[in-house]
Amino acid sequence: MPLGDHLEELRKRLIWALLGLVPFLVIGIVIGRWVLDFMTIPVRRALADAGLPPVLQATSPIEVFGAYMKVAMILTILGGSWWVLIQLWKFISPGLYISERRFVYILVPMSFSLTVIGVVFMYYAMLPVVLAFFIDFGSKLGAEDSITRAKIVEVAPEVMDAMPTIPVLAGDPAEPAIGQTWINSTLMQQRMYIETPAGERVVVGTPLQLMGGGVVQQYRLSEYIKLVLTFALGFAIGFQMPVVVLLLGWAGIIDHKSLAGYRRYILMGCLVVGAVLTPADPISMMLLGGPLYLLFEFGLVLQRVMPASKVADGFRSKKSDSESGSAS
Repeated sequence: MPLGDHLEELRKRLIWALLGLVPFLVIGIVIGRWVLDFMTIPVRRALADAGLPPVLQATSPIEVFGAYMKVAMILTILGGSWWVLIQLWKFISPGLYISERRFVYILVPMSFSLTVIGVVFMYYAMLPVVLAFFIDFGSKLGAEDSITRAKIVEVAPEVMDAMPTIPVLAGDPAEPAIGQTWINSTLMQQRMYIETPAGERVVVGTPLQLMGGGVVQQYRLSEYIKLVLTFALGFAIGFQMPVVVLLLGWAGIIDHKSLAGYRRYILMGCLVVGAVLTPADPISMMLLGGPLYLLFEFGLVLQRVMPASKVADGFRSKKSDSESGSAS
């Protein structure tokens, strides 16, 4: 094809790629709020397990909506990436040999699968552990300080009997009366049943904080979403280790025998990468560096099982068999 035809084909593919993202944007906007709520489950659960109010803060009127739109855009990019890849593939595939297409057929599904596995591992395995570490570390800061340590004073029995008592419940009562108050120990809130000036009966409450620490654990929604997306990006990139190792072998840059001799250095490199792609706390560094090294070993296995010559020859043999069958 002449250069002008190539440019026209590229323009057409770009237009189709952008138009194809519109349905994914609509889907992202529709389910973005549910996904945002799903993303906050680990931190709310970690706060509740630590005996803290399982709530997040919004310090700006548009903070929640901004986090929602950020999640919707991420969903659009992730969901529409396969459509963009299809348009890119349709543009470049006519210029590739059949054997070269075979490598793409292996690498793209492998990379996508590893990305999904990395994000799922981050959400269910790494994130709860890291959040528990951060929350526990922050809540104990200043716990032994004389300023924050509670003082014990002697109170006369008659004074103790006169002090009001608030019932402590694991949830909310089924049918509270107007003005009744109680403590919800599950949500760590003191709650009250009231009637608003508009005549609506609602439950209001205020969060309770464990005493003894010098730092109140109250997290902003936008900062938490930013942290989760940073973790997700780091694990999505880190879990591409087998693809990188396989590509290095296919390109002839280095083989599995040479790589096997540098295991200790590669282990150190995986820990360094884990520190760079995460907030650099010891737990998250190990939780990323450890799987990275295991994925490196998996890449060595793939190099031995699927060398470049075997992948290309496998396609050639299928082509020759089909040609011989059609000739007969």
